[in-house]
Amino acid sequence: MTAPVLDVQGLTVRLPARADRVNAVENVSFAVTPGEIVCVVGESGSGKSVTAHAVMGLLPARQLTVAAGRILLEGDDLLTKTPAEMRHIRGARIGMIFQEPMTALNPVMRVGDQIAEVLDIHTKLSERERRQRVLDVMASVHLPEPERMIDVYPHQLSGGQRQRIMIAAALVLDPVLLIADEPTTALDVATQAQILKLMKELRERRNTGVLFITHDFGVVAEIAHRVVVMQHGRVVEQGATQDVLRRPRDEYTRTLIRAVPSLSPPARASVADAPVVLETKHLMMTYKAGGFFEKRREVKAANDVNLCVRRGEMLGVVGESGSGKSTVARCIARLIVPSDGAILIEGADVAKLGTRALRPHRKRVQIVFQDPYRSLNPRRSVGDAITEGPVNFGMNAGEAVARARNLMRLVGLDPDALARFPHQFSGGQRQRICIARALAMDPEILVADEPVSALDVSVQAQVLELIDDVRKRFNLAVLFITHDLRVAAQVCDRIVVMHKGEVVEEGTTAAVFAAPQHAYTKALFDSAPGRNFEFGKFDQE
Repeated sequence: MTAPVLDVQGLTVRLPARADRVNAVENVSFAVTPGEIVCVVGESGSGKSVTAHAVMGLLPARQLTVAAGRILLEGDDLLTKTPAEMRHIRGARIGMIFQEPMTALNPVMRVGDQIAEVLDIHTKLSERERRQRVLDVMASVHLPEPERMIDVYPHQLSGGQRQRIMIAAALVLDPVLLIADEPTTALDVATQAQILKLMKELRERRNTGVLFITHDFGVVAEIAHRVVVMQHGRVVEQGATQDVLRRPRDEYTRTLIRAVPSLSPPARASVADAPVVLETKHLMMTYKAGGFFEKRREVKAANDVNLCVRRGEMLGVVGESGSGKSTVARCIARLIVPSDGAILIEGADVAKLGTRALRPHRKRVQIVFQDPYRSLNPRRSVGDAITEGPVNFGMNAGEAVARARNLMRLVGLDPDALARFPHQFSGGQRQRICIARALAMDPEILVADEPVSALDVSVQAQVLELIDDVRKRFNLAVLFITHDLRVAAQVCDRIVVMHKGEVVEEGTTAAVFAAPQHAYTKALFDSAPGRNFEFGKFDQE
């Protein structure tokens, strides 16, 4: 039997005093062998990332401390290493890919320099040799035109390209272990499929052991050899992928797998006779790109987009990054002014209205963003966040607070928590607060821009159920933007598929999923991870 690259034995990491539990992780044991991909799954707070950071020696000093266990890298106990020794091991023997490449990359350094920085620290290669090594590793992760791309900045790349840069930096010294912490969570299905294919190629080519942290069971089914399931800091189950997915022993594992949305749309009541609340006609949004060192050019982020949403209907807009989904959403919410076309809210065109004329229409369209932590003011209580809008539109403070308390109950939160701040809630709870804030304005249209993409599967299921319940209860027209086809299948009445700023296909969700017509739509469906795996059907049942 091959000796493991990574062998975690009885790892326990202690939390600070007065935390919600004693240990962040407790008695965690698992191993990764050369050329093997081990996926660690579990909800937020399960200890997945703490385990990965313990392996990397990146636990925050005086906050999280290792109380017991061993972490063996090719038989060498990392817990006995000095900070200087760990700095050498990181990069040279262990590489790490973080969840959000735009945060992990330095925005003022060229991407080639950021990859070369690893070589500069760990090798004695000349500048010319370092540049050639960087070009080679960029080519190995299938980045186009490495000679040009080596000198660009992170903001000039797409999300998928930035993640490839992160992978290149992690692999440039051929580490024996690669740790990937949610590397595809924020990526659309097409880009995600490319990254997952790349991970499998690199694993086969370099025989690197991979510790892959994720909450996406589609990804698990697609790439994992073995699965480790964590809950509240403990390993509750581990085994071969097919055994865990088909024959889970622990009820928590069963609950997680059952929460994975199906790619088969359920039957939904028709709203074809309901009045149209929102309509766009020939909507255009053109940006000017280029600058001092680039030729000026026009980018059509939205090109002749026509769509309509009826009262009580949820219209899904799907497509990969850069397809124009969020641009259309921001135009409809009038966060940006469209270049041309009409945006009709119950027949009134708001596309070109000025600030004062637009104000009465503001409350009619409310938006829920992807990241609830960034869309809430960390210095204001959630009660202030929910009541601010109604008070600004003339409601007295007492009535606004009463409405906020009712909305907190509606979204499944304690009304007495209105005085708390955003950091005192979980990610799923913060998204519920954002939904309550949007509903406080009594809107006619709710725009949900990737509202569950950053949430784990069980919390995602709860928030999706809440959005659907809110749609029915308030008879809202909902524009639901997502890159997750499983989510779209479960909650949307109709689907609009966008590609390069244009609508390439639309229809009822059932019809589009059963028989996609456009080649791009077919390619999207083919890219969905775990598309051939039926989750929630266990062999014991």
